[in-house]
Amino acid sequence: VQLQAFGGGLVQAGGSLRLSCVVSGGTFSRFGMGWFRQAPGKEREFVAAISWSGDNTYYPDSVKSRITISKDNAKNTAYLQMNSLKPDDTAVYYCAATFGDYRIRRQYDYWGQGTQVTVSS
Repeated sequence: VQLQAFGGGLVQAGGSLRLSCVVSGGTFSRFGMGWFRQAPGKEREFVAAISWSGDNTYYPDSVKSRITISKDNAKNTAYLQMNSLKPDDTAVYYCAATFGDYRIRRQYDYWGQGTQVTVSS
Protein backbone atom coordinates (compact mmCIF):
# COMPACT_ATOMS: atom_id res chain seq x y z
CA VAL A 1 0.00 0.00 0.00
CA GLN A 2 1.38 3.40 -0.97
CA LEU A 3 0.08 6.82 -0.04
CA GLN A 4 1.09 10.05 -1.72
CA ALA A 5 0.10 13.38 -0.23
CA PHE A 6 0.25 16.60 -2.16
CA GLY A 7 -1.29 20.04 -2.28
CA GLY A 8 0.76 21.79 0.37
CA GLY A 9 2.37 25.14 -0.14
CA LEU A 10 2.72 28.67 1.11
CA VAL A 11 -0.46 30.55 1.97
CA GLN A 12 -1.24 33.73 3.83
CA ALA A 13 -3.07 33.67 7.13
CA GLY A 14 -6.79 33.47 6.54
CA GLY A 15 -6.36 31.57 3.31
CA SER A 16 -7.34 28.03 2.34
CA LEU A 17 -5.68 24.90 1.04
CA ARG A 18 -6.91 21.50 0.00
CA LEU A 19 -4.59 18.58 0.51
CA SER A 20 -5.02 15.33 -1.38
CA CYS A 21 -3.85 11.82 -0.59
CA VAL A 22 -3.84 9.22 -3.32
CA VAL A 23 -3.75 5.60 -2.20
CA SER A 24 -2.57 2.73 -4.36
CA GLY A 25 -1.99 -0.96 -3.81
CA GLY A 26 -4.95 -1.60 -1.55
CA THR A 27 -8.73 -1.58 -1.43
CA PHE A 28 -9.22 2.11 -0.73
CA SER A 29 -12.92 1.77 0.01
CA ARG A 30 -12.07 -0.36 3.04
CA PHE A 31 -9.63 2.11 4.54
CA GLY A 32 -10.32 4.60 7.26
CA MET A 33 -8.19 7.63 6.50
CA GLY A 34 -6.49 10.13 8.73
CA TRP A 35 -4.50 13.31 8.47
CA PHE A 36 -1.77 14.21 10.92
CA ARG A 37 0.65 17.08 11.15
CA GLN A 38 4.01 17.70 12.73
CA ALA A 39 5.54 21.09 13.33
CA PRO A 40 9.27 21.51 14.04
CA GLY A 41 10.09 20.49 17.58
CA LYS A 42 6.58 19.19 18.25
CA GLU A 43 4.95 15.80 18.39
CA ARG A 44 2.85 14.51 15.54
CA GLU A 45 -0.71 15.70 16.00
CA PHE A 46 -3.98 14.12 14.92
CA VAL A 47 -5.84 16.56 12.62
CA ALA A 48 -8.79 14.69 11.15
CA ALA A 49 -10.06 11.22 10.38
CA ILE A 50 -12.82 9.57 8.40
CA SER A 51 -14.30 6.09 8.51
CA TRP A 52 -13.98 3.65 5.65
CA SER A 53 -17.53 4.42 4.49
CA GLY A 54 -17.08 8.17 4.75
CA ASP A 55 -20.11 8.39 7.02
CA ASN A 56 -18.24 9.28 10.17
CA THR A 57 -15.53 11.82 10.88
CA TYR A 58 -13.37 12.86 13.79
CA TYR A 59 -11.75 16.22 14.50
CA PRO A 60 -9.94 17.50 17.57
CA ASP A 61 -11.51 20.61 19.05
CA SER A 62 -8.57 22.76 18.02
CA VAL A 63 -9.37 22.46 14.29
CA LYS A 64 -12.99 21.32 14.19
CA SER A 65 -14.52 24.46 12.72
CA ARG A 66 -11.84 25.03 10.09
CA ILE A 67 -11.01 21.64 8.65
CA THR A 68 -13.02 19.10 6.67
CA ILE A 69 -11.92 15.61 5.73
CA SER A 70 -13.51 13.64 2.92
CA LYS A 71 -12.78 10.64 0.75
CA ASP A 72 -13.71 9.71 -2.79
CA ASN A 73 -13.65 5.94 -3.14
CA ALA A 74 -13.97 6.17 -6.92
CA LYS A 75 -10.72 8.15 -7.09
CA ASN A 76 -8.84 6.35 -4.29
CA THR A 77 -8.28 9.78 -2.79
CA ALA A 78 -8.76 11.42 0.58
CA TYR A 79 -8.92 15.17 0.99
CA LEU A 80 -8.28 17.69 3.73
CA GLN A 81 -9.90 21.07 3.20
CA MET A 82 -8.38 23.71 5.46
CA ASN A 83 -9.89 27.16 5.82
CA SER A 84 -9.03 30.24 7.87
CA LEU A 85 -5.45 29.08 8.12
CA LYS A 86 -3.24 30.40 10.90
CA PRO A 87 0.54 30.53 11.26
CA ASP A 88 0.18 27.83 13.95
CA ASP A 89 -1.09 25.49 11.23
CA THR A 90 2.38 25.47 9.69
CA ALA A 91 3.60 21.87 9.66
CA VAL A 92 4.28 18.85 7.54
CA TYR A 93 0.95 17.15 6.91
CA TYR A 94 0.80 13.38 6.61
CA CYS A 95 -2.01 11.15 5.45
CA ALA A 96 -2.43 7.64 6.77
CA ALA A 97 -4.67 4.64 6.22
CA THR A 98 -6.10 2.01 8.54
CA PHE A 99 -8.25 -1.10 8.45
CA GLY A 100 -8.88 -0.54 12.14
CA ASP A 101 -10.57 2.15 14.18
CA TYR A 102 -10.05 5.41 12.30
CA ARG A 103 -10.22 7.39 15.56
CA ILE A 104 -7.19 5.71 17.11
CA ARG A 105 -3.74 6.89 16.08
CA ARG A 106 -1.93 3.60 16.70
CA GLN A 107 -4.31 1.80 14.36
CA TYR A 108 -2.78 3.51 11.32
CA ASP A 109 -0.46 1.13 9.50
CA TYR A 110 0.20 2.95 6.24
CA TRP A 111 1.66 6.44 5.92
CA GLY A 112 2.40 8.89 3.17
CA GLN A 113 5.54 10.96 2.86
CA GLY A 114 4.09 14.28 3.98
CA THR A 115 3.48 17.63 2.36
CA GLN A 116 4.63 20.95 3.76
CA VAL A 117 2.09 23.63 4.64
CA THR A 118 3.43 27.05 5.54
CA VAL A 119 1.11 29.83 6.67
CA SER A 120 2.57 33.31 6.69
CA SER A 121 1.32 36.05 8.98
